[in-house]
Amino acid sequence: MPGPSRILIVEDEQLIAMMLEDFLEALDREMAGSADNVAAALARIEEGGIDAAILDVNLRGGEQSWPVADRLAELGIPFVIATGGAGDTIAEAHRGRPILSKPFTMSSVEKILDSLQG
Repeated sequence: MPGPSRILIVEDEQLIAMMLEDFLEALDREMAGSADNVAAALARIEEGGIDAAILDVNLRGGEQSWPVADRLAELGIPFVIATGGAGDTIAEAHRGRPILSKPFTMSSVEKILDSLQG
């Protein structure tokens, strides 16, 4: 299987996180954890065992996931930016990252994960 196998999901909408978990299972990948805010995501990253991450741009309470993206980049862990589009602005430091557009499909998740390199 190309691409990473243990994926961290940073998503504040529980139904979307559950759908992504189902997609990962169907694609023979493992969810390395799920977080719905920056602090929880950073704590999970420090525990290790993550091959890649899917980061929702806008999280609950007006938080954005850029501190998580920065930490993943520092550690050399690949990630994709999940966005609903119009209202989401990609931080300049991460504009070259792969984008996963909402609504997700299993095919789009598989394709983008397969494209990631550690």
